[in-house]
Amino acid sequence: MPDINSLESQHNDPSFANIWQELKWRGLVHVSTDEAELEKLLAGAPVTYYCGFDPTAPSLHLGNLVQLLLMRRLQLAGHKPLGLVGGSTGLIGDPRPTAERTLNTKETVTEWVGYLQAQVRRFLSFEGDNAARMVNNLDWTAPLSAIDFLREVGKHFRVGTMLRKDAVASRLNSDEGISYTEFSYQILQGMDYLELYRAYDCVLQTGGSDQWGNLTSGTELIRKVEGKSVHALGTPLITNSDGSKFGKSEGNAIWLDAACAARTRSTSSGSTLPMQTLWTG
Repeated sequence: MPDINSLESQHNDPSFANIWQELKWRGLVHVSTDEAELEKLLAGAPVTYYCGFDPTAPSLHLGNLVQLLLMRRLQLAGHKPLGLVGGSTGLIGDPRPTAERTLNTKETVTEWVGYLQAQVRRFLSFEGDNAARMVNNLDWTAPLSAIDFLREVGKHFRVGTMLRKDAVASRLNSDEGISYTEFSYQILQGMDYLELYRAYDCVLQTGGSDQWGNLTSGTELIRKVEGKSVHALGTPLITNSDGSKFGKSEGNAIWLDAACAARTRSTSSGSTLPMQTLWTG
């Protein structure tokens, strides 16, 4: 990967027919909404897309790097990125497979929002016709009352569908169970997509494939509320050689922040993500 401070030197590979074909070759596509439609969309006029990062730690990690590289590839293809750092969703955290998260204080989350925003800014260009923009979901979540949230957003979600989401189902089958707080996370993420669709005409959300249930909560909400079809793209997970995931929840995250990385030590024998996923031109 080249110096991330030299964004102007980066480019996509012109030998591919379009950006979708390059993303697939680089191993950045694991699951998506209608593939043919998404390929056509990305081969056309510039569209706005987003990826969200929750400040449940003071640094992004190796799994987030996959999203940042995907965002940059799409930006180099002419599309317009929104980097969302979740000041509200970070106060809750998405459901982990086995146990409830420890909730951080509002002051801590606010501080970590700033750290993550600074990290995201290093990977995207904030200049030009398709300049990246940073957003914080606390801006539209904080003013919303509980009654308005239930009436305007919650009524569009069906409990049966929410219970079938993988992250929720695994927790229901565990000894820990799941709180209403974490159960509601997918509604908040769905609301984010709806807000960005309305404010920026955002039509694509990216994330890890383990977040597929949360990604599609947004596509479904927009379909129900606005009557429009939008897209989601899930990337492969970075895993250890034994198939287990790298990440915060698993306690084996490889941090992007140098100070955080210095406090941890990787004991993995390697990841399964194809090397062409990383920056090679």
